[in-house]
Amino acid sequence: MVSSETVGAETVGVESGSVESGSTERPARTTLLPVGPQLRPVVERLAQLYRHDMSEFLGYLPSPDGTFEFGRLPLFFDEPGRSALLIRYGSAPAGFVLTRPMPGGATSISAFFVVRALRRRGVGREAALQLLRSRPGAWAIAFQPANAGAARFWRGVATAAVGSDWREESRPVPASVTANAPDDQWILLDTESPSPR
Repeated sequence: MVSSETVGAETVGVESGSVESGSTERPARTTLLPVGPQLRPVVERLAQLYRHDMSEFLGYLPSPDGTFEFGRLPLFFDEPGRSALLIRYGSAPAGFVLTRPMPGGATSISAFFVVRALRRRGVGREAALQLLRSRPGAWAIAFQPANAGAARFWRGVATAAVGSDWREESRPVPASVTANAPDDQWILLDTESPSPR
């Protein structure tokens, strides 16, 4: 779970988006909420959109009932050390983040999803930076090399979080996760002593 200093029982957020000149309307806030029983169905529904998006890169097909299987999703609600966070933009569900501990002490962002209507508007970037700043330490972020948008996004987030003090490497996808998948790209960084630009 994200540290109570920044994201615990309370919502944390920063303003995103822009407001037209002369408008009295405040920009919506991007916030991260820990997912408990009440928010779990929201993330489960958003996870269907995520799996659909990932089908382009990993070849997922829907089950006969039209839903995408996501067998590991319950682990993020139930297994100690794993967490699910809902991304909100104002009061609207905007996406989710799934994290898990890695051997050696790093935290992995296992899944990160923002609804299409809010992409390229700063919502995902704000959510990712909030998360990285809320848990100082080592982070490991995987994405598919064929997903050029994810590559640009995560490289930009890493640079915003720690300047040039991050590295990238290729690692095989475990067969237990997806058979015959191409290697993942991993961004490795440490937010303990960031030197942001």
